[in-house]
Amino acid sequence: MTLSETRPGGVGEGPGEGVWPGEWVSARLGVALHDGERPVGAGLADLVGLAVRRNPRRAHLLVSAVLGKHVPTDPRLVYGSGLLLGELVRRCLGGAAPSDAEHEHAEYGALLGEALRGRPGAAADLCDLLRERREPVDAVVLGYAETATALGHSVADALGGACYLHSTRRPVAGFGTYGGFEEEHSHATSHLLLPGDPALFDRDVPLVLVDDELSTGRTVINTIAALHAVRPRERYVVASLVDLRGDGDRAAIEAFAARLGARIDVVSLAMGRVALPEDVLDAGQALVAGLEDRSGRPLAVEAGPFGVARADLGWPEGLPDGGRHGFLPEHRERLDEALAAMAGRVAAHLPEHASRILVLGFEELMYTPLRLAGALADGLPGDVDVRYSTTTRSPVLAVDDPGYAIRTRLTFPSHDDPADGPGERYAYNVAPGADPSRAFDAIVLVIDDTADTPALAEGLLAQLRGLAPTVLATVPSHRRAGPEPLYGPAFGSYPAEDVAWLLKDLSAVRLEAPTEEREAAVQAGRAHYAESLPVEYQPSPGYQELFHKALDASAERLAYAAGVITEMILAARGRDAVPVSLARAGTPVGILVRRWARFAHGLDLPHYAISIVRGRGIDEVALAHIAARHDPARVMFVDGWTGKGAITRELAGALDGHAAATGRRFPADLAVLADPGRCTHLFGTRDDFLIPSACLNSTVSGLVSRTVLNRDLIGPGDFHGAKFYAELAAADVSAVFLDAVCARFEDVAERVAKDLPGLLAADRAPDWSGWEAVRRIAGAYGIDDLNLVKPGVGETTRVLLRRVPWKVLARAGAGAELAHIRLLAAERGVPVEEVDPEMIPYACVGLIHPRFGQGAAQ
Repeated sequence: MTLSETRPGGVGEGPGEGVWPGEWVSARLGVALHDGERPVGAGLADLVGLAVRRNPRRAHLLVSAVLGKHVPTDPRLVYGSGLLLGELVRRCLGGAAPSDAEHEHAEYGALLGEALRGRPGAAADLCDLLRERREPVDAVVLGYAETATALGHSVADALGGACYLHSTRRPVAGFGTYGGFEEEHSHATSHLLLPGDPALFDRDVPLVLVDDELSTGRTVINTIAALHAVRPRERYVVASLVDLRGDGDRAAIEAFAARLGARIDVVSLAMGRVALPEDVLDAGQALVAGLEDRSGRPLAVEAGPFGVARADLGWPEGLPDGGRHGFLPEHRERLDEALAAMAGRVAAHLPEHASRILVLGFEELMYTPLRLAGALADGLPGDVDVRYSTTTRSPVLAVDDPGYAIRTRLTFPSHDDPADGPGERYAYNVAPGADPSRAFDAIVLVIDDTADTPALAEGLLAQLRGLAPTVLATVPSHRRAGPEPLYGPAFGSYPAEDVAWLLKDLSAVRLEAPTEEREAAVQAGRAHYAESLPVEYQPSPGYQELFHKALDASAERLAYAAGVITEMILAARGRDAVPVSLARAGTPVGILVRRWARFAHGLDLPHYAISIVRGRGIDEVALAHIAARHDPARVMFVDGWTGKGAITRELAGALDGHAAATGRRFPADLAVLADPGRCTHLFGTRDDFLIPSACLNSTVSGLVSRTVLNRDLIGPGDFHGAKFYAELAAADVSAVFLDAVCARFEDVAERVAKDLPGLLAADRAPDWSGWEAVRRIAGAYGIDDLNLVKPGVGETTRVLLRRVPWKVLARAGAGAELAHIRLLAAERGVPVEEVDPEMIPYACVGLIHPRFGQGAAQ
């Protein structure tokens, strides 16, 4: 489905359409609504229906017709109602001339009434009128989680110059608590305030508290008391959709204001009271128990035939997902500019003839889905009915009756690893129940990436798939600004577009140690291999000549292998694949993958290089950086080659631990040019041949060192580190290597395309035979520590360049491909033993000298 320039007029399901959705509760529990003043012409029954809570503190629930929490509603009605409430705040703060008030009040009220009664276009007209530019009003606006988060945003939008913050029940690492308070009647009572910059909120301007209903005012008193103790103010405004306080409650707030020496004003769209029988709590619980005993568990929709499509919103870099840590006027302007394009990306995934669409938000994440739903409604043809609501933590009884506000309930497990532990969550009025006209043709689920977990797929998404085709749009959760990637030429010699190094620059730190000294410390357990660096090997003229000969001989073979693994990556991850190289040996291979994708398919794939350290795991900060920008399911890890499979195992274990800790699952597949260890299914070849990038260290890897994980230098929020050896630029052949291989892409492209179907269909399962060979070799040479056995051409080269080698085992018959191995061994006085091909499946194996003791690490 595509967006059009025609704006529809629909309106939400609300009290104005047919039977009032409060009659059922009113008849059974004796709950009655009595209107007071009507500031904008609407009465209580126009704005709310009734349901029964599954909560011992309160029997009834006022279900708003203009909030979009429990009832799918026209998003323009929801946003317009919030803007209208904000306009009342503006007037209270003196932001409108008294002469204009009466006329505009009547105009706003008339449009709201028409929207509630279902007049096409009225909700959109209300939004347009209220969004006309006015003089900004400086204030701090605070919305209550979870129900009023979008409402508070809307009030702040109406004021123009306000900073917005909403309370949250989700602790977030890196954000300190500014204040907290209790909401006594709520299902989940504890609120946290976690501003990213407390100074923005700690200013001498009015504080506006926004909630969907003001019942007694106790929550307001609790909030102001907590915040006034931190930062006293002269002026507070309380804004709610409905004000239900009695005379005693009003007097309590007035007395509280007097004790503070502050002014507290209250504005609302409607006023009145709810009349409750004395036994309403007991009657409500009995009613819930009786109905649920008869009906069994709440509605559970089985996973159905419909699919789930992921829509990449193209979320603006650095834009907060909402007000949990603060939302400023400039953030709103950026969101406004991006909304139409994001709605277009969502619309591209909708069924062509969908006429009734639900945009479903996620608990506290209400504002972004609301604004996205509004943009979608504005852009789709006029006969498409777009509705908006969100999931919730609040348990409410569902009764499929037109006179009841909560007709159906989906129940599913929490999926964002909440601080208060696992539990049920709910989506109301999403399933059609007995009325097929309430069914949706498509559902757009908008969540933050913290909630994008396997539990989501197995819970809520599975049920939505049973109702309609579903589009999943994930917004990056706002986090503390983390470290930024490094790019060439400031760091490394690769062009900036080739790779983003997710590393900390340690170029100014002296980390190199003599090889023998370093080996002794590592094997004795006094240090970890990743805490320091070996002295960079400077090749002799003869060795450099061997590199160029090897590159010339293998360039076509490497181009073919690079083409094969790139096509396999695209087949596995799609055209939006994200190659992530394991620095540093994987980095040139990842660049080849990126360049093949551009050569063969015109794709511009993002490419990152991150650190993994055997025994210490993968860089978690780097993973978080990637997950904030890309779908983890699209990531493919890339390396140069496998030895015995130690890094393959390390990667799988590290990603399992990351998933358990964060809920983010990165696939543990590893794509390599060569897999002589037979420990991955994504490889260009399993031959153990010389990959020229293994011949050298930094001078063939962008002048970047191997990675460093030293706790004296790498803090909890840092990427792992590395050095840029800019002083070795004269010897740098990084570009020479890449250009030589890329120059052969054209020569192998036809063969790659021809061979690929057969390669994909072949049995490529790893059998880990390389690991078994290492065990045999260790036994034959009396080596207890398998870490001292380094199989394959690449690993043997590393042993000779930066470890203390004992001997090299060369497979009998291996010829020119081991020329550089023999030269390095001769330079270091290391014996080379010819061994039976039955002994080793590799071209060669390097043995680290065991005299330094146990515990050596790669």
